[in-house]
Amino acid sequence: MDILLLDALVPEAMAWLESRHSVEYRPELADDLRALRQEGYKTKGIVFPRQTIVTREFLDYLPKLKAVGRLHVGTDNTDLEACRERDIKVVHASSANVRSNAEYLLSSLLLLYRRGLVSALMGRRHPTAQMGRELHGSTIGILGLAPTAHTLAGMLTSLGVRLIGYDPAVHHTAPIWERLRIQPVSLPELMSQADAVSVQMLYATRFKGFVNDKLLAACKRGQLWVGISRSELFDEGALATALCDGRIEACILDGAEASFLGESSPLKGLKNLFVTPRLGSHTREARLRSSWYVAHRMHEAINVHKTGFDQLPSAPMDLELPGAGTPSQWSEPEFMIR
Repeated sequence: MDILLLDALVPEAMAWLESRHSVEYRPELADDLRALRQEGYKTKGIVFPRQTIVTREFLDYLPKLKAVGRLHVGTDNTDLEACRERDIKVVHASSANVRSNAEYLLSSLLLLYRRGLVSALMGRRHPTAQMGRELHGSTIGILGLAPTAHTLAGMLTSLGVRLIGYDPAVHHTAPIWERLRIQPVSLPELMSQADAVSVQMLYATRFKGFVNDKLLAACKRGQLWVGISRSELFDEGALATALCDGRIEACILDGAEASFLGESSPLKGLKNLFVTPRLGSHTREARLRSSWYVAHRMHEAINVHKTGFDQLPSAPMDLELPGAGTPSQWSEPEFMIR
């Protein structure tokens, strides 16, 4: 077997891959590492789901492996150094979900600004006495300039939103701020001026608990928060206090870790905190982009191993999808290989 799929590709990408390699789709192996080691012993490429951790010890059982694939963003669940030492290529769709995540953040902001919509859709005749607000004319704080922020900034600017921003890794004089039409400010200024905050900071261990009591002390009262960053970025106690005392009126976060709302968490049971199960990247278009990218790169990695040279160009991830509204037309051609 050339390629073992533990995570599903779109049918078109899988068919393309099957026409070039022996491929098996075995999602049940993701939760049975012992069986996975046995099945993967002679496998050259494996596409892993998010929950499967690829460690140095695990790679010792896969001597033929040449490529590790991930359909999601991020490589924190893969030992990159061990892969590099073994000449294993790590393939992950780093930009396939940028637009879908930006639209998730935008829709979350709209829902929080007009929360009566959700109540009405749930059948409540008098959903809320709280007056809704409009995004136009409001000030949104952009916390973190990850690629999703670039797309989100364009969406918000077109709606007449004033953007202010901060990123600990980007100097306030960097040209990217002007290009995105975001005014760089200090953290206290962002907290005190923003009507809502969108969090899409790239996570590193040094940023654990970045959103803490000191930062939230400067919150503009009644602030709204949305985010797709890892939940480790938040100090749970500080966030819970801000949600309870009115500094943060409501918050929507995507893809928080299980412990974030665990039995011992101060956030458990708060009715103005909403956590969704990684819905930011859950669109047909994002899955299409990530599937084709991973399929192409897995083929490329294995083919290079066979022939000794690279026969195919890279697959760009920022191109528009052909026939995005007609799934039957989604296939390999021009958007992938150019």
